[in-house]
Amino acid sequence: MPGQSTRSFADLGLPVVLVHSLRNAGARDPFPIQVAAIPDALAGRDVLGRAPTGSGKTLAFSLPILVHLAGKRSAPAAPRGLILAPTRELALQIREVLDIHGATFGLRTVGVVGGVPLERNVRDIQRGVDIVVATPGRLIDLLQRRSITLEHVEVTVIDEADRMVDMGFLPQVDSLLAATRAHGQRMLFSATLDGEVDGLVEKFLKDPAVHSTAAAVSEPDMTHFVFRIDAARKTEVAAALANRDGKTLLFLRTTHAVDRLTDECLALGVPVSSLHGNKTQAHRTRSLAAFGEGTSVALIATDVAARGVHVDDVTLVV
Repeated sequence: MPGQSTRSFADLGLPVVLVHSLRNAGARDPFPIQVAAIPDALAGRDVLGRAPTGSGKTLAFSLPILVHLAGKRSAPAAPRGLILAPTRELALQIREVLDIHGATFGLRTVGVVGGVPLERNVRDIQRGVDIVVATPGRLIDLLQRRSITLEHVEVTVIDEADRMVDMGFLPQVDSLLAATRAHGQRMLFSATLDGEVDGLVEKFLKDPAVHSTAAAVSEPDMTHFVFRIDAARKTEVAAALANRDGKTLLFLRTTHAVDRLTDECLALGVPVSSLHGNKTQAHRTRSLAAFGEGTSVALIATDVAARGVHVDDVTLVV
C-alpha cells in the first residue's frame, strides 16, 4: 500500500538497517502521520497524534521505540517499552510489526492479552522482554501478581485512546501510566482528542508535539447500498451477501446475534468465521487466519473487529 509522501523513511532519521527492514517488508514510502511524528518521537519528545485507524500510525510509534531501546538489554520482568491497545487483535498485530523489525536490533517483544493462559504470559515475561504490547486488563492482573514491573519503562504508547475510553479502560490506563517512569517518553494516538482523552493528555504528556492527519487511504469509488427487507428474510439475504465472490465483513450488535447468524450461515453451507469478545483467543486467532487466507468467505463480528484488525482485500462491509 503506497504512502502519500515524497519523503523516504531514511529522510526521517531512521537507521539504515531499519530502512532496509522496512523495504524487505514492503514498506517503501512513509504515510503522512509517519512523516509528521517519527522525527519528534526519535528526538525523545512526547507525541500526541490525531490519526484514525488505517492511517499508518503503528509504524509511527513502533519504529522510534525500537531505535530508542536498541543496544541495551532489559532485566527479567522489567520491560523498557510499553504499548497499550484496546483489543487483543490490535495488540497482537502491533506485536507482529515489532517482531519483524525488532529482530534487526535483537529486541524481544511479548503480547500480553486476555484469552491467553496467564501462566504463559508470566513465563514469557520472566524470560526477559524489552517491549510489552498489552491490553489493560491483563497487564493489571500481572502487576497485581507482581509478575512484572513497569518502573523501568522508558517509552509508553497508548494506541486508540478514544476506543479505550469507550470500552471503559480509562481507570486501568491511568493506573498503568502512573506505574511507569514519571520522566519517560509518552505517545498517545487517538481518532479524537476531546473529553476524557484530553484529560489523559493533560495528566501524563509533557509539552507534546501535536500531529493530526486524515486516514492514509480514501476510497472515492466506494458505493453504499441500503436493503429494505422483512425481518424473516434477513438471514437469507445476509447469507447470500456472505457467499458472494470476494471477502465480506459483517458487523452485528451483540455476541448472541453473531453466534446465531454464524450458525445459520454454516447450516446453509456458507463457510464463515466469527469474532467477538466472548470467544477464546485461540478461536479469534483461527477465525482471523481463516478469513485472511480465504478459507472462510466472510467474517461475522461485533465491533471488536472495527479497529485494528487488518485484512487485505475486503470488498464488502455489511
